[in-house]
Amino acid sequence: MGFSCGIVGLPNVGKSTIFNALTSAKAEAANYPFCTIEPNTGIVKVPDPRLGQIAQYIPPNKLVPASMTFVDIAGLVKGASKGEGLGNQFLGHIRETNAIAHVVRCFSDPNVIHVDGSVDPVRDISVIDTELIFADLDTVNKRYNALEKAARAGSDKKAGAIMGVLNPIRKSLEAGNPVRALNLSVEELALVYDFHLITAKKVMYVANVDDQDIGKGEPNDYVKKLLEYAKKEGSPVVQICGKIESEIAELAEEEKVSFLKEMGMDEPGLNRVIQSGYELLGLQTYFTAGEIEVRAWTIQKGWKAPQAAGVIHTDFERGFIKAEVYSFDDLMKYKTEQAIRDAGALKLEGKEYVVRDGDVMHFRFGV
Repeated sequence: MGFSCGIVGLPNVGKSTIFNALTSAKAEAANYPFCTIEPNTGIVKVPDPRLGQIAQYIPPNKLVPASMTFVDIAGLVKGASKGEGLGNQFLGHIRETNAIAHVVRCFSDPNVIHVDGSVDPVRDISVIDTELIFADLDTVNKRYNALEKAARAGSDKKAGAIMGVLNPIRKSLEAGNPVRALNLSVEELALVYDFHLITAKKVMYVANVDDQDIGKGEPNDYVKKLLEYAKKEGSPVVQICGKIESEIAELAEEEKVSFLKEMGMDEPGLNRVIQSGYELLGLQTYFTAGEIEVRAWTIQKGWKAPQAAGVIHTDFERGFIKAEVYSFDDLMKYKTEQAIRDAGALKLEGKEYVVRDGDVMHFRFGV
C-alpha cells in the first residue's frame, strides 16, 4: 500500500523547495509565481531505523524501505478554480492522492515576494481552502442532477444512497466548509469515492519557517497562529525550514549527522512530515526478513493478516493459510529467529489476526 500526498499552497511559500528536499527531484524553485509549470511527482523512502536494526540480526542482500509519493502542483491563487493562474490545470493531479500537505509560509523575507503583499498564515489557508471548495463544488454539481433524477425514479438504489451523502456534502461546500468538516464515516466516503473530492482528504500543515527559528523552543508568531487554527480542525502541524532541508538533502550521509547536531536537530524535519502523514492516515509498518531482503510494508492500522499479505501479492491474500509472527522488540531481545522460537515468542496466527506495527511476518499460502 503506497501513501501519496498532494502538496498545495500559495506561490512562493516554499512548496517546490520542500518538494526538492523530499525527493531530490530538482523541481524549479524561483522567486516568482507559477514557476512550477508542470506537476512534479517524486517517490520518497520512508525513514525507519528498524530496517537497519533487523538487518544486524538477519543479514540480507538488500534493504527495501517503504515508500510514499509526493505530488507538487503550481501555486494556487484567488480564482484558481475559475482558471486564474496555473493551479487549476493541475488540481486533477492531487484528486487521487490520499492526503494533502498544505505548505504555509511562516517567515518574513522582503526578498521573497508574497502574492498578497504580507504574511498571514490563516488568510493564506483560507485562500487555498476556498479554491479547493469551489473545485469540489463544481465536481459535485456536474453529476448532481443526473444522480438526483435516478434516485427519485427509485430504480437505482445506489444513486439513492449516494444522494444521501451528496446532499450534506453540497450544503457544506456551498456554506464554504470543506467536506472533511462533516466527519463522514468510511462507508459514506466510499459512496462518493469516485468524485475524488479534494476537501474530503485529511490535511497536515507544513509551517515553512526561517532558519533562525529552527532550534528555538518557542514557535514564532506566525506558527502560533497556525497552531491555533489547526487545533480547531484537528490537523497536525509540522514546523520545518525549507532552506535547511534543502541543504541537508545535498549532504553525504556521514555529513548529515554533524550538520543536524550543529543545527540543534535530532533528525531532518522532512522525516517528521512523512511520520505525520502516516499518523494522519492511520498507517503502520510490518516487515518481512530473510537472506534476500529485509523489507518494510505499509498497511492500514486494523488490517488483518490476509490483507497485510495482499500488499506483497494478491495470491498471498487469496491463498492465505497462516502467518508466522514475532515482534521487532522480540528480535532485539533474542537476536535470532531460533531464539525467538525457543522462547515461545514466535506465534502462528490465522486469518483473524490483527497485524501490529513492527511485526515481522512470514506467510504460508497455497493457490
